[in-house]
Amino acid sequence: MSTKGFGVYSLVLTGLVAFISASCSPTTTGAVKDDVSVTGQTKELEAAGLNYNGPQYNVAIMTFENKTPSKVLGVGEAATDILRTIVKKSGLEPITLTDAEMRDQEKLIAMQQTGAVKSGKKNAAEGFDSIDFRISGAVTSYSEVEESSDILVAKSKTQVARVQVDYALVDIATGKSLVADSGMGEYSKKTGGLFGLGSKSSADAGLREGALRDAMTKAMTKMIDKLNSIPFQGRVLEVESGVLIVRAGSKSKLQSGTVFGVYRAGKDLVDPDTGRVIGKGESQVGEAVLTSHQGDNISEVKIKSGTGFRVGDIVRVMK
Repeated sequence: MSTKGFGVYSLVLTGLVAFISASCSPTTTGAVKDDVSVTGQTKELEAAGLNYNGPQYNVAIMTFENKTPSKVLGVGEAATDILRTIVKKSGLEPITLTDAEMRDQEKLIAMQQTGAVKSGKKNAAEGFDSIDFRISGAVTSYSEVEESSDILVAKSKTQVARVQVDYALVDIATGKSLVADSGMGEYSKKTGGLFGLGSKSSADAGLREGALRDAMTKAMTKMIDKLNSIPFQGRVLEVESGVLIVRAGSKSKLQSGTVFGVYRAGKDLVDPDTGRVIGKGESQVGEAVLTSHQGDNISEVKIKSGTGFRVGDIVRVMK
């Protein structure tokens, strides 16, 4: 071979090696955290959040239970953290409580309302009234699978994480479940290269977070839709002569002249077939009219009808 021919051959060989090396570098698709690569649900939630026209309710988020068959480490806590972020972005205020804290508070309030325990200067409802709704749930399944594909000299592998979450949105004032559902979340990551080189997928903690974010985002979209459909409600904080001080304020987005129905929560309603509490009895004790806001969270309403109003009574905009 001539020197010139050898030079051309070397140049071609060098170019081919460089091409193969570059092509074998793994390529990855699927952004983690703020976007969801499979469903695009994040954008749908952003739209729902922008359309949310209700007050800035406080939402208690209970730590999600881990009911996955293999007890995937940390999956319940991860679901709770992700939901807290999503609730905040949706225009609501998240408050994290344990199940024990919620149960103890509810028991004390019930005893004070029946007169079994005197309120004195400290009313248990003072620390509880700020919570309007509760979200609880469980992660019931989680799996990761790897799928491969061969097209001519190109090979790729896709890691897919799938999760199922059960959840419920509960109205604190009435004890009723406004939303109770389950849903799947999915997230994928793809790697690829030529001749099977550079396509090995390594462990990725973002797979779990991506799947959970997808599932929790879908759940929050449904809960936002439900909250948008119900009338505003708050609680009576103080009873004065002819006037009620209620939790509402400018954040409630209510106008002067708005008419409230005032209600008192009753006993738990128990399903005779299952023995589970499915709500609370409720009776109307009167009506009142919004006269002014006293800041972001407090409003003054004038009593229109009824007697015997108490701190802790529920006020709800009348349709």
